[in-house]
Amino acid sequence: MTILEEIISYKKREVLKQKKLFPYNYLEKSTFFKNRSKSLVEILKKSDSGIIAEHKRSSPSKKEINNNIPINKVIKGYDKAGVCGMSILTDKKFFSGSLKDLKEARNITDLPILRKDFTIDIYQIVEAKAYGADLVLLIAAALSNKEIKVFSDFAKKLNLEVLLEIHSINELKNSLTPSIDIVGVNNRNLKTFEVDINISKELSDQIPKDFIKISESGINKPSSVIELKKYGYKGFLVGESFMKTNDPGKSASKFIKKIENEN
Repeated sequence: MTILEEIISYKKREVLKQKKLFPYNYLEKSTFFKNRSKSLVEILKKSDSGIIAEHKRSSPSKKEINNNIPINKVIKGYDKAGVCGMSILTDKKFFSGSLKDLKEARNITDLPILRKDFTIDIYQIVEAKAYGADLVLLIAAALSNKEIKVFSDFAKKLNLEVLLEIHSINELKNSLTPSIDIVGVNNRNLKTFEVDINISKELSDQIPKDFIKISESGINKPSSVIELKKYGYKGFLVGESFMKTNDPGKSASKFIKKIENEN
């Protein structure tokens, strides 16, 4: 069993439990549920850096990254640094995240927030809206083409933007649908967790111009962002290189300034 298969298997059991504890009508009573979502797409179109900063405590490949800094300090630091948006890991078992993290981030920042998790059920999209997310993540490697269409169409009804994550040309061709807003190329193979930034370069021309495209994973140098901009990428998801430092916000600020100085 691959790491992705293990995560999805566990996630199915987890979602069933969550549905019983917090049914749909409970989630729909959330204060955030009536909020107007913020558009990451519009911010990325105008940004010079395109940085989407991630709050990430640990991962299956790197184990603990940073579990010492309070999330409010990280979010305030990212906000001050001038990032375009934030990605909040909400998976507890494999990434040490939580919906509480998402809620806390929403109470701190007005920037667009991506709920980063392994979406396998419409319930999680309602959950994302209820806890303050503006975007949801759909991973092509974990979903059928039909699920991607149904989930993305449903997300649009809740006024949420949709980030489709792909890793190969086959995933891209088989999963695109008009209700997708952003196509993210993950440079990390979710089956082996190996990283190769060249994947973004190889797939760049295959992504239709109708979609904003971003690059994810393995982006640890401003020079990588500058290089990928030449391939038409508007956004760059950066987590570990910020989170492994003592001050993620300060690291993000320095990273962004270096990019802007090159433009």
